[in-house]
Amino acid sequence: MNDTTSSQLAAALTGFGLFIGIISIVLLVLAIVIWWRIFSKAGYNGALSLLMFVPIANLIMLLILAFAEWPILTELNQLRMMRSQQYPLNPQAPQYPQSPPNPQYRG
Repeated sequence: MNDTTSSQLAAALTGFGLFIGIISIVLLVLAIVIWWRIFSKAGYNGALSLLMFVPIANLIMLLILAFAEWPILTELNQLRMMRSQQYPLNPQAPQYPQSPPNPQYRG
């Protein structure tokens, strides 16, 4: 190999390494944003998404997401209970029967 070929090879490898590095950073940021949104929608702190990059902690966090009751669901159940206490269903309310179907309509 002469000097020109080795410098061209070094330049090509540097360019390829730079390209792969940029792609890796973009994918890392995208993964953080995706996990952050998932944790936020579940009612957890979005910063817990950073644990998804720690080897054993990511498995534990997946188990928590899969099997624990999410804080957002706990809050929703509490709101539903408060609403049912404020506006209880009245079983004595008259039930209006549905009108019979129109015999001339054949839809």
